[in-house]
Amino acid sequence: MVKKFKAKWNLDCSNDPKALSKLRRKSEEVKKQLSSTFQVKVEIEALFQGKDLSETVTRAQFEQLNADLFKKTLKPVQDVLTQAKLQKSQIDEIVLVGGSTRIPKIQEMIKDFFNGKEPNKGINPDEAVA
Repeated sequence: MVKKFKAKWNLDCSNDPKALSKLRRKSEEVKKQLSSTFQVKVEIEALFQGKDLSETVTRAQFEQLNADLFKKTLKPVQDVLTQAKLQKSQIDEIVLVGGSTRIPKIQEMIKDFFNGKEPNKGINPDEAVA
């Protein structure tokens, strides 16, 4: 979003803590919304020097931007299996807990990692963490 803002207004807000804080808060909202919809309108009034940010973000764009981070989520899963001396086929049930497990791409990657086994979605992730 910083790059898009700069391209549109020729202003660099990347060194402004207030603008970055607004962007982080909005980005978290967008991440949550994209878990249940395919596109979100990002609007921040007076982001930097009185200029507004207004962009549309799709789930596909979000997944592409975060592809490297998403791939890293599988390493701890593999590490746990290795430490427990278990094979994927020995896992009876997969329970995802925590904020990022609501992201459809993460769910898809976990399902693929476990050869098509569906994660249990009947448990409230917030309650499980608590």
